[in-house]
Amino acid sequence: MGEVAESWKHPSVLAGLVGAGIQASRTPALHEREGAEQGLRYVYKLIDLEALSLDAGALPEILTAAQRFGFAGLNITYPCKQTVIPLLDDLSPDAASLGAVNTVVLKGGRRIGHNTDLWGFAESFRRELPDVRRDRVVQFGAGGAGAAVAHALLSLGAGQVSIIDTHEERAEDLAATLRKRFGHNRAVSNPVLSEAVAGADGVVNTTPVGMAKYPGMAVPSDLLRPELWVADIVYFPLETELLREARAHGCRTMAGGGMAVFQAVGAFRLFTGKEPNAARMLRHFQEM
Repeated sequence: MGEVAESWKHPSVLAGLVGAGIQASRTPALHEREGAEQGLRYVYKLIDLEALSLDAGALPEILTAAQRFGFAGLNITYPCKQTVIPLLDDLSPDAASLGAVNTVVLKGGRRIGHNTDLWGFAESFRRELPDVRRDRVVQFGAGGAGAAVAHALLSLGAGQVSIIDTHEERAEDLAATLRKRFGHNRAVSNPVLSEAVAGADGVVNTTPVGMAKYPGMAVPSDLLRPELWVADIVYFPLETELLREARAHGCRTMAGGGMAVFQAVGAFRLFTGKEPNAARMLRHFQEM
């Protein structure tokens, strides 16, 4: 009885993740374990639209419910990173410039959108592929995560990023935003895929292709070659078909785990007001 009473003396934090097909997510365990290490009673819930037979149209209800139940905040993932924006009261500078939100802080009756994906990808890239050529990079995907990754790549010194997306208008919108921020020739949209990859130093997949629910490869296997580096932001499974094929072709690779951990580091900081131990969270992720 004494132990139960003692546990209630710890500060409590309630947070969650909203997205579709997220049952395999490691984010809840990552947050809860770091919370426990810091003496918090941290509960992190999955709000899986697919499991609940909902779509992004349910976001207004979900946000209202989260506020009423005392959530400190919500992480937002596919397919809600852009559709959530009109439902928010304000945006951080990164979220505003990206037009994508992956973290919503709920405080004082307000909903503030942030984006920790940009820093998460950049920090992972700096650690895992610090010395690769990046004159020309081909990126697959122009959604919410794609916007963050493209901004990160250009901030990290990529000469030009070519955006390829099945929605041509979305690819051009992102490329135009990138050109406005980084310079006239820094981004192009929907080039000829084979030509773009042939002239690239590296490729990045920011689409859901490669997830358990969306098997396959964004990059055709016959376009891979040893000189390419290949990054994938999908992290369940951690080794996607693309990364497996890339390694088989002799490419240097970067899996999505690092970005997943570092965006969680940023979100933890925003939800709790405490400084997370990034090295410890990386170890936790690798142990899962």
